[in-house]
Amino acid sequence: MTLRSQRVAMLVPLVATVLLVAGCSSDSSSDKAGAGGSAGNTTLTVYNAQHEELTKEWAEAFTKESGIKVALRNGDDSEMANQIKQEGGASPADVFLTENSPAMTIVENAGLFTDVDKATLQQVPEQYQPSTGKWVGIAARSTVFVYNTTKLTEAQLPTSLMDLADPQWKGRWGASPAGADFQAIVSAMLDLKGADATQAWLNAMKTNVKPYKGNSAVMKAVNAGQIEGGVIYHYYWAGDQAETKENSKNTKLHYFGNQDPGAFVSLSGGGVLKSSKHAEAAQRFLKFVTGKAGQQILQTGTSFEYPVGSDVAANAALKPLAELGEPDIDEAKLNGPEVVEMMTKAGIL
Repeated sequence: MTLRSQRVAMLVPLVATVLLVAGCSSDSSSDKAGAGGSAGNTTLTVYNAQHEELTKEWAEAFTKESGIKVALRNGDDSEMANQIKQEGGASPADVFLTENSPAMTIVENAGLFTDVDKATLQQVPEQYQPSTGKWVGIAARSTVFVYNTTKLTEAQLPTSLMDLADPQWKGRWGASPAGADFQAIVSAMLDLKGADATQAWLNAMKTNVKPYKGNSAVMKAVNAGQIEGGVIYHYYWAGDQAETKENSKNTKLHYFGNQDPGAFVSLSGGGVLKSSKHAEAAQRFLKFVTGKAGQQILQTGTSFEYPVGSDVAANAALKPLAELGEPDIDEAKLNGPEVVEMMTKAGIL
């Protein structure tokens, strides 16, 4: 799902201490950091479904600034969301971070998030936060169609994601349907086009698509000419282009724009759990991530995701967010579980 293996060697370790644990924090005392207590005695437990390296950078920089330690518990979007739902009020998590927003709605709909501090919400434009204020956007990624330039000309590219259901695209495009990334894209389609049109598209996809495990695998297949194009998120391509270009040298990105479902910009989300024993420190961490220092880690780092907060511009290698022409979607309404049911019904999962 991520570019972890390619980017580990490029990470620059910071001096702050970050505890990477498989379990929960051993510090169960009430949070007094920033309220007269010692920040050094506080350890936040973050359930992390974002890129491990990116969140590690955030955590280390936050610890360096605040003195508050961070324990990361890493996993996948839906896995961690459902774990928090199962744990309920007994969850040891203070903060939940995701790659894609449908996982945030699972936790929100279970009533397990507290409100995000207003000062944090004010750092992020309304279009990059849900209407409910129960969590906030921390990064973004754009849906794109990566295509092999020796197989397709610009004139031959699909004008809409919906076009890929046409029989002429049978066997010519790929995706990673089992991944949270692609399921988030289908969630946006469901919101924009409704259940009937989405189910029909998925039924056609079953016939037309060549499935792969992971967006990187889709991109590699396109680059090798095994398929003509594929639906992925932009940063897989940007990351490879910034390195050896080994898996993308024969490809370009096509942006659908025009508020198309294929122009969906997926939000990575962050929220504070109601059950957090360190609520003040947890809110402080979320404010840091969406603040200038946290967003500059996106701008200058190797994740190639879009900053969404504090007026921090994207990496110069990326097409600006303002030019993507994404559809207007309330991310709090994206329904991941329904999408899984529909994809299962279509025989894709």
